[in-house]
Amino acid sequence: MGAMLDRLEPLLAAMPSVRSPEGHVHFKQKLVWTVGILLLYFLLSNIFVFGLSPASRDLFAFWRYLLAGESGTIIHLGIGPIVTASIILQLLKGADILQIDTSEVRGQVMYMGLQKLLIFVMIIIEAAPNVIGGFMQPDPAIVQNLFGGNAAAVTFIIFLQLCIGGVLIFLMDEVVTKWGIGSGVGLFIIAGVSRGLVNGFFNWEAGVQDPYPVGFFPRLFAILTGGGNFLQYFTPNLIAFVTTIAIFLVIVYVESTRVEIPLAHTNVRGLRARFPVKLIYASVLPMILVRVLQANIQMVGLFLNNVGITILGTFEGTTPVNGLMYFIAPVNSPRDWMWWAYDLGHAPWEVLARMGVDIVVMVAGGAIFALFWIKTSGMDSRHVADQIQRSGMHIPGYRKNPQVLEAYLERYIPRITIIGGAFIGILSIVANLFGIIGAVSGTGLLLTVSIVYRLYEEIANQQIMEMYPFMQQFFGKE
Repeated sequence: MGAMLDRLEPLLAAMPSVRSPEGHVHFKQKLVWTVGILLLYFLLSNIFVFGLSPASRDLFAFWRYLLAGESGTIIHLGIGPIVTASIILQLLKGADILQIDTSEVRGQVMYMGLQKLLIFVMIIIEAAPNVIGGFMQPDPAIVQNLFGGNAAAVTFIIFLQLCIGGVLIFLMDEVVTKWGIGSGVGLFIIAGVSRGLVNGFFNWEAGVQDPYPVGFFPRLFAILTGGGNFLQYFTPNLIAFVTTIAIFLVIVYVESTRVEIPLAHTNVRGLRARFPVKLIYASVLPMILVRVLQANIQMVGLFLNNVGITILGTFEGTTPVNGLMYFIAPVNSPRDWMWWAYDLGHAPWEVLARMGVDIVVMVAGGAIFALFWIKTSGMDSRHVADQIQRSGMHIPGYRKNPQVLEAYLERYIPRITIIGGAFIGILSIVANLFGIIGAVSGTGLLLTVSIVYRLYEEIANQQIMEMYPFMQQFFGKE
């Protein structure tokens, strides 16, 4: 693997990239970049793919809250290629197959170049099934009137637009990461889920199951004023509302739960600080990796079903109905498991088996990917010990030695990472079981609340760093 990377080094170093800032970027400038990219994202989400038939289906219909893309638009793929490339790299690095020392400049360049190369590859791989599998079909009127019946040309144009949208999302993510606040991936998830929540609360359109609006408040008003059966028509919405509020409160509380390691400065007497190891130390981003991995597996099954290969299971629309694909499909709402309240078309043991698989995948996957995440993002004990040592800090009562500091951190970081990853998996399962307001799923709400909380903390840190510039030297900021 090392020899292959050496041969690929010129290509990896030449990967397109957004120029990094040469010095400190003022907070107001970061805010402008972040808001500008957000507005551009909303603009792109309203630019529909040219030549697309209204009869087309969405391959990622159940994953929109996570992929942060808009169905049928130029950003149809969303952040899927970015996250999938991260999954591949994390698995390779976690298994020590990919041996790149990211503590060196050369290693960082090669790692980032390899990630970008994989993103471009995944853009093509995820765009191709949409057109090859017949999900995104060319509009017959456009094919006939503008291209003389050449459907292949329109199909290629659709494919090209999906690829362009994927590249734009990648570049926008880099802009936010380097010039803005937080990351583009997190920003786009917040935008998509927030839009879904607003729609879930205020949508006045009538539902399919009954004549009442689907939005929480319009539905409540219509039932109360129309004399409808409150328990029959509003109980699921009320449960979803309680679950939404509960998830919000639990995540805010858990984000503030931490183990604080005391630190003292070696040369400045009296200067003390604390290094926080949060319960959700690896953040909720590993949960994105778990769900996107599931989404890619379901995408393969759906693509095979659409071309007539049903060995992994069959689908009705984009919903798996039997076979392996059914049992490994995530549980997204009460309609997926309450066999006594809904006609699921499956025996109770099949529904329970599917729930069991989903629980194991979410809990074990959350813990494993959390460990991979802290290793590849420089949050493990060794990297944190080096960072603290370079800042001139040490743990009072212990020798000023990186190995001693690493051994001390090893007591907390791996254990808390596993517990936090598993806890987020359990919380995501509970949220999905009882449903959430809007079509965003429990995982989507969990991700959004946690990302917003971390974004708030980053904004607060940015403001502190600008008020007290000398702190940038202590903590290695820019």
